[in-house]
Amino acid sequence: MIRTGIGYDSHCLVAGRPLILGGIRIPFELGLQGHSDADAVAHALTDALLGAAAAGDIGTLFPDTDPRWKDADSLALLALACTAIRERGFVPQQADITVIAERPRLGGYFAAMAGALSRASGIPVSAIGLKAKTNEGMGWIGRGEGIAVIAVATIGAA
Repeated sequence: MIRTGIGYDSHCLVAGRPLILGGIRIPFELGLQGHSDADAVAHALTDALLGAAAAGDIGTLFPDTDPRWKDADSLALLALACTAIRERGFVPQQADITVIAERPRLGGYFAAMAGALSRASGIPVSAIGLKAKTNEGMGWIGRGEGIAVIAVATIGAA
C-alpha cells in the first residue's frame, strides 16, 4: 500500500535568528521566526509524512504551547514524527519539496539539505527532490517578508 501526503509551512523572516532550511544553516542576514528553529522545509516534510499516515500534523505532535519544543531542532522533530509513522506500520519512501523565496539563492545547499533530511527521515537521498522558486516579486514572499514551503511525500507499508 502506498499513501501520499501534502505539507505546507511558512514563516516570517526576521533579524536576529539564523536561517535554517532542511537542517542546514544558510548564511543570510535574516532568519525564520518560530517557536522551534522554524525550519520550514523540515516542517512541511513532517506534515506531508504525517498526513500520508493519517497521523495528525506537526502542531498536534509538537504544539508551540509546550515549552519542550522551544527552539527545538526541526530535524529531531522530523525523526520523532517518522518514528510515529513507523509505529503505524509505514515507512517513508519519497519526498518532493519546493521552497518559495525571493532570496537567498538556495540551489547550492540542496545536496546538504537532502542528506540531512535523509538522515532524519530514513528516506534515501536519491528519493528527495528539492527545488526553489521565487514569487516573482508578488505578495509577502515577493517582498522578502517570509519563506513558504510545499512538500509532497509518499509512504509505504512496512
